[in-house]
Amino acid sequence: QVLLVESGGGLVQAGGSLRLSCAASEGSFSSYTMGWFRRAPGKEHKFVGAITRSGGSTYYTDPVRGRFTISRDNAKKTMYLQMDSLKPEDTAVYYCAAARSSMSTWDGRPSKYDYWGQGTQVTVSS
Repeated sequence: QVLLVESGGGLVQAGGSLRLSCAASEGSFSSYTMGWFRRAPGKEHKFVGAITRSGGSTYYTDPVRGRFTISRDNAKKTMYLQMDSLKPEDTAVYYCAAARSSMSTWDGRPSKYDYWGQGTQVTVSS
């Protein structure tokens, strides 16, 4: 069992930046493919992007590509989501998730991920 804890959410004006963190509770963090999802009010989870176990490769969905950057520090058992040029439509609860199996980073199906954080709210004002 892996406990994931997100932090760094908050209120920011459009065009601003935020950096989310996702800290894992156990030492096998480097064996997990890690992903970010978000859920806007009244909507389903949407895949944001993912990063491979080593951190050598990332994938982003179209709405965030070029604005968001996913990274990880396996020594610190932490993944990050740097969000720049934020837009009001980025407003959502952001979740990090970990997948035990080796998987393609473009596979954004929530069912592929085994462990989830509790989420952190990001609100972008216009």
